[in-house]
Amino acid sequence: MDVKIEQSWKSVLKDEFEKPYFKELSSFVKEEYAKHQIFPKGAEIFNAFSRCPFDKVKVVILGQDPYHGPGQAHGLSFSVRDGVPFPPSLLNIFKEINKDLDQSMPSNGDLTRWADQGVLLLNATLTVRAHEAGSHQKKGWENFTDAVIQQIASKKSNIVFMLWGAYAQKKAAFINESTHLKLHAPHPSPLSAHRGFLGCGHFSKTNEYLREKGLEEIKW
Repeated sequence: MDVKIEQSWKSVLKDEFEKPYFKELSSFVKEEYAKHQIFPKGAEIFNAFSRCPFDKVKVVILGQDPYHGPGQAHGLSFSVRDGVPFPPSLLNIFKEINKDLDQSMPSNGDLTRWADQGVLLLNATLTVRAHEAGSHQKKGWENFTDAVIQQIASKKSNIVFMLWGAYAQKKAAFINESTHLKLHAPHPSPLSAHRGFLGCGHFSKTNEYLREKGLEEIKW
């Protein structure tokens, strides 16, 4: 796996790339791409970092796995390209924005527009086999994305972490709440969204916090 990652992240994470687990992960990922259909495309594995350099990060939205259906995943958590139908979790995210900010539903599910404003759309696992949810879990990606969260939490301040569901909340348990804002809600999937994701108000709360800190709000 060629680690073609944006320069600011490359310097922040350089120690991770040298660790034994990452070298094992690289070999595993290379082999998987050679033998199976893997999402996202190889060039898009680190797309979240390319679109949102370390010094630009204002908000972190943590997903679990890339989408495993054809044409969906492109390296940004919850996002799909223009023209791809909204997956159920993304539809619920847009419903919440509609309710929270009184914004109309967008015409497409490509969240690159968020990433370009400083929203790191990070999945805990950055690759997946087609039609096999969770197939690349516990191979080393979680160690890598833990390191990403730790670097953000320790080297930056006033970051909003939107933590949806028990998995994301557990993964980011170590974040200091006196330095950052942690927003907790159930996951936006149809199984749990009605238990408190819909109505959580995270998008307005994020902008309120950024405004208080003198930072530019996100145009959701």
